[in-house]
Amino acid sequence: MTTEPVSRSDARSPLSRARVLDAAVELADREGIDAVSMRRLGQELGVEAMSLYTHVRSKDDLLDGMAEAVVARIPADPHGDGWLDPLRGMILGARAVMLRHPWAARVIETRASAGPATIRYMDAVAATLFKGEFDVDLAHHAMHVLGSRVLGFGQDLFDDASPSTPDAAEMGRALVAAYPSVAAIAMAASHEGGLGGCDDDVEFRFALDLILDGLERERARRARPPTDKAPAPDWRMW
Repeated sequence: MTTEPVSRSDARSPLSRARVLDAAVELADREGIDAVSMRRLGQELGVEAMSLYTHVRSKDDLLDGMAEAVVARIPADPHGDGWLDPLRGMILGARAVMLRHPWAARVIETRASAGPATIRYMDAVAATLFKGEFDVDLAHHAMHVLGSRVLGFGQDLFDDASPSTPDAAEMGRALVAAYPSVAAIAMAASHEGGLGGCDDDVEFRFALDLILDGLERERARRARPPTDKAPAPDWRMW
């Protein structure tokens, strides 16, 4: 199925980096990131592919810009008291953005450095931690522990999505026999009644809450005043 060309009014509007990136994001949302090429993007915009290089230096520059365009859509205005609920809200807001652009996590993971939109968002995350009276050391640890989750996606070791086919069912039965402990967990966690994929959103929220609860315990521990030292022994007793 071919993509319909852009309208005449769109074709006549000035080409800009923002317009190129918006078109690339829309194309990736519609057909996946592998569909995005300079040639295809030129077709979407009604221009020659070479004219795009005035606004994006290379395919990597295009991907950098697409990643930044998506991160810029994450709300970075925490609401509420303290730090935990506001930060949880920010991260779930990031999660909602990533679910609307399922290709974006893969692109973000491969970027060599963070752009202004990502740094601006991370600064809002750090400010939320400082508002919760995290010291710099614990805030640093928190950012590492949260990792990619702070941007709304996790990094699983494997893709556990499996097709529901007779061959897959037969493979599942073989795994049950060979690896009963793993199979027991997979069967219990599956949302498809068999050895199938888990609900990624459920697992994301579970891990996020576990991390935030642990950080709050550590923050509270560090905030407690040190216990009084034991009194010096009274040597007169001897």
